[in-house]
Amino acid sequence: MTFEMKLEPGTVSIIQLAWSRLLGLDDGAMAGNRGRICREDNSVLTFISLFGQEALVGPAWAIDAAKGLTGVELSRQATLLALSRPYGGRGLGEAHLYFCDALPSFAEDGPPVSSEPELALALERLCPPDDVAEVGLSTLEHQCVLVDEATEPPLPLAGAGYDITEGILAQLGVLTAPDERRRGLGSYAAAVAVEESMASGLIPQWRARTDHPASQRTALRAGFVYAGTQTSVAL
Repeated sequence: MTFEMKLEPGTVSIIQLAWSRLLGLDDGAMAGNRGRICREDNSVLTFISLFGQEALVGPAWAIDAAKGLTGVELSRQATLLALSRPYGGRGLGEAHLYFCDALPSFAEDGPPVSSEPELALALERLCPPDDVAEVGLSTLEHQCVLVDEATEPPLPLAGAGYDITEGILAQLGVLTAPDERRRGLGSYAAAVAVEESMASGLIPQWRARTDHPASQRTALRAGFVYAGTQTSVAL
């Protein structure tokens, strides 16, 4: 699959730089396709496939065991758990990575947007605990919440926010109240956060669990482009 054709070449280069630094590699390590790159680290086991370049970060025993495995196999949480089970491995998730470098378009009649922290907390109280824990909206550095101002107090409908990674990437999270889902509000909230992050010179990044198709669909509707996978196990 060719990913670079859907994002500007400069965007791809910056994403590769950010992930090289995140993985503790040389700045240019994730650029190009040089075969699988490996780095020893005893605290975590992580496999990344980004724009076709693979990287494996983990203990020496994991790097040795992975030599006979394909990238598709290593991208599966079950594979990393099997490798790390004798060492107390604990799954951190298997996800798709998406990025965006185009400003979003907005509906003219979108709901009002607030950055009040209390509304993010109110939205979390409406949502299932697993969704709240995955997104962590109220803990993100930057937040915005769509509200229904016809109620008193205003009712939170959906929210989005982001943390800044390596001073380059805006890692997005989106949360929608259960009663408001399937109305495009998550995509709208994401678009607001994307516009804000891009205005700050950041590249928006979306991490969607492989078992969460709704999150993947929202990413695509919000203009994000699939770029690879991330699978991690804590040791």
